[in-house]
Amino acid sequence: MDPRKGDRIVVAAETVDAPERRGTVLKVIRSPWGASYEVRWDDGHETTIRPVAGTVRILEAAARHG
Repeated sequence: MDPRKGDRIVVAAETVDAPERRGTVLKVIRSPWGASYEVRWDDGHETTIRPVAGTVRILEAAARHG
């Protein structure tokens, strides 16, 4: 699934004992090299990420369900 603005994003922890990171997709940036996402994390910080395969789960925004 391609994430869209407003979807929730969950990034796997880098180590076993670290928590996963959760945030909201603010913007999807498409390029020939793949998509990047501007994310507002639950702690209030905002970053741009380009995740690698298997590290991210996307949870659709409630509005997309219905």
